[in-house]
Amino acid sequence: MPIVTIQVTREGSKPGTNAVTADEKARLIAGVSQVLLDVLNKPLAATFVVIEEVDMENWGWGGLPVEAYRKQLAQKPG
Repeated sequence: MPIVTIQVTREGSKPGTNAVTADEKARLIAGVSQVLLDVLNKPLAATFVVIEEVDMENWGWGGLPVEAYRKQLAQKPG
Protein backbone atom coordinates (compact mmCIF):
# COMPACT_ATOMS: atom_id res chain seq x y z
CA MET A 1 0.00 0.00 0.00
CA PRO A 2 2.12 2.92 -1.21
CA ILE A 3 1.40 6.42 0.03
CA VAL A 4 2.89 9.25 -2.02
CA THR A 5 2.90 12.83 -0.77
CA ILE A 6 3.41 15.62 -3.29
CA GLN A 7 4.18 19.07 -1.90
CA VAL A 8 3.78 22.09 -4.14
CA THR A 9 3.74 25.80 -3.49
CA ARG A 10 0.28 27.32 -3.45
CA GLU A 11 0.42 29.25 -6.71
CA GLY A 12 -1.24 28.84 -10.03
CA SER A 13 0.37 27.37 -13.09
CA LYS A 14 -1.49 29.82 -15.33
CA PRO A 15 -2.11 33.57 -15.14
CA GLY A 16 -5.07 34.44 -12.94
CA THR A 17 -4.85 31.32 -10.79
CA ASN A 18 -3.48 31.04 -7.28
CA ALA A 19 -3.55 27.29 -6.70
CA VAL A 20 -3.18 23.97 -8.44
CA THR A 21 -6.47 23.27 -10.23
CA ALA A 22 -8.64 20.24 -9.57
CA ASP A 23 -7.81 18.96 -13.06
CA GLU A 24 -4.07 19.30 -12.44
CA LYS A 25 -4.42 17.47 -9.12
CA ALA A 26 -6.39 14.67 -10.80
CA ARG A 27 -3.68 14.35 -13.46
CA LEU A 28 -0.94 14.22 -10.79
CA ILE A 29 -2.84 11.52 -8.88
CA ALA A 30 -3.44 9.46 -12.02
CA GLY A 31 0.13 9.84 -13.25
CA VAL A 32 1.84 8.96 -9.98
CA SER A 33 -0.49 6.02 -9.44
CA GLN A 34 0.26 4.74 -12.94
CA VAL A 35 4.02 4.99 -12.34
CA LEU A 36 3.68 2.87 -9.19
CA LEU A 37 1.64 0.32 -11.14
CA ASP A 38 4.14 0.24 -14.02
CA VAL A 39 7.32 0.19 -11.94
CA LEU A 40 6.37 -1.61 -8.73
CA ASN A 41 3.25 -3.48 -9.87
CA LYS A 42 1.20 -1.77 -7.15
CA PRO A 43 -2.52 -1.86 -7.90
CA LEU A 44 -4.24 1.47 -8.42
CA ALA A 45 -6.77 0.59 -5.72
CA ALA A 46 -3.95 0.18 -3.18
CA THR A 47 -2.17 3.47 -3.94
CA PHE A 48 -2.81 6.67 -2.02
CA VAL A 49 -1.66 10.08 -3.26
CA VAL A 50 -1.78 13.17 -1.04
CA ILE A 51 -1.24 16.63 -2.50
CA GLU A 52 -0.21 19.32 -0.03
CA GLU A 53 -0.23 22.94 -1.13
CA VAL A 54 2.16 25.05 0.92
CA ASP A 55 1.70 28.81 1.15
CA MET A 56 4.54 30.67 -0.53
CA GLU A 57 5.63 32.35 2.70
CA ASN A 58 6.09 28.88 4.24
CA TRP A 59 8.45 27.62 1.53
CA GLY A 60 12.18 28.37 1.57
CA TRP A 61 14.82 27.80 -1.08
CA GLY A 62 18.50 28.61 -1.00
CA GLY A 63 18.22 30.17 2.45
CA LEU A 64 15.49 32.60 1.37
CA PRO A 65 11.71 32.66 1.09
CA VAL A 66 10.95 31.20 -2.34
CA GLU A 67 9.73 34.48 -3.85
CA ALA A 68 12.93 36.28 -2.79
CA TYR A 69 15.03 33.42 -4.15
CA ARG A 70 13.24 33.53 -7.50
CA LYS A 71 13.76 37.29 -7.74
CA GLN A 72 17.45 36.84 -6.96
CA LEU A 73 17.73 34.07 -9.54
CA ALA A 74 16.01 36.20 -12.20
CA GLN A 75 18.49 39.03 -11.65
CA LYS A 76 21.56 36.85 -12.26
CA PRO A 77 22.99 37.05 -15.78
CA GLY A 78 22.09 33.99 -17.85
